[in-house]
Amino acid sequence: MTKAKLSSSPRVFVTRRLPQEIEVRLSDLFDTRLRSSDTPLSQDALKAAIGTCEVFVPTVTDRIDAEVIEAAGPDLKLIANFGAGTNHIDVAAAYKKGITVTNTPGVLTEDTADLTMALILAVPRRLVEGDRRMRAGKFKGWGPNHMLGHRVRGKALGIIGMGRIGQAVARRAHAFGLSVHYHNRRRVPEAIEADLGATYHAALEDMLAQVDIVSVNCPSTPATHHLVNAERLKLMKQDSFIVNTARGNVIDEAALAAALEAGMIAGAGLDVYETEAKPHPKLFDLPNVILAPHIGSATHESRREMGEKVLINIRAMMDQHACPDRVLPPGASLSIAS
Repeated sequence: MTKAKLSSSPRVFVTRRLPQEIEVRLSDLFDTRLRSSDTPLSQDALKAAIGTCEVFVPTVTDRIDAEVIEAAGPDLKLIANFGAGTNHIDVAAAYKKGITVTNTPGVLTEDTADLTMALILAVPRRLVEGDRRMRAGKFKGWGPNHMLGHRVRGKALGIIGMGRIGQAVARRAHAFGLSVHYHNRRRVPEAIEADLGATYHAALEDMLAQVDIVSVNCPSTPATHHLVNAERLKLMKQDSFIVNTARGNVIDEAALAAALEAGMIAGAGLDVYETEAKPHPKLFDLPNVILAPHIGSATHESRREMGEKVLINIRAMMDQHACPDRVLPPGASLSIAS
């Protein structure tokens, strides 16, 4: 397959509102169509939009399935995703049609790790629960047994997924006196293990039974769907906590709500959900749960750098260079696809 070439001013369609400085750059450099509103497009609207452009810039809220990709016009060369995760894009269907898919990895690592650590600290110390009590006028003054939580220092943290974000979480955890354990599809190199002081567990079940706090930092794939289910939640300690800043469907949300309600685990901090914007209804009634509105990478710096990566990938395609952040389906060859 010959290398795709874009026109000198390619037609670019952006599905959501991006930071203003990125939208200005896109408009200055390319023939860009921007949205006036920031609501997700319907599947029919996505199909209509993808047929009009040479570069399509979706976000995590867009389901770019095989039907949407099939609706792409013959001029579409690049799907430049604004985000690191690509589980919402049928990368295999795009590859089959000769369309390059890129993402924005790396730039949101530190911010997502920061939020993960914030939840690791806030959930055991009941910080948000205390804030709610204050605002409701329920605080009557200090007492020896008032709002007792759990110390973080000296506890064991189990990280599910030791990629960029998992490793960044591990580094932060050591600063707070946590020992680090991890489960990963593949064991990381010994040098990284030594640097992180991390103990590998080949079986997730073994790790869950031993740690005090679990942090979910793995991608969403068919293999990780409901990786943390009812059976595995039962293995966790009764005074343990779980935090998820990765993808909502890694945890069986109904099973988690039931485990929390039954007191099988002590609390949870969630930034992502199985159904975006609609967490399991039982979670709202549980005081030991922090529900964050998907803000893991929501910093001005991260969003700006994500936009810069989108721009870089478009320019690389225009110049007939290899896109630095190309995403391939499993088993695909970059040399064949190029």
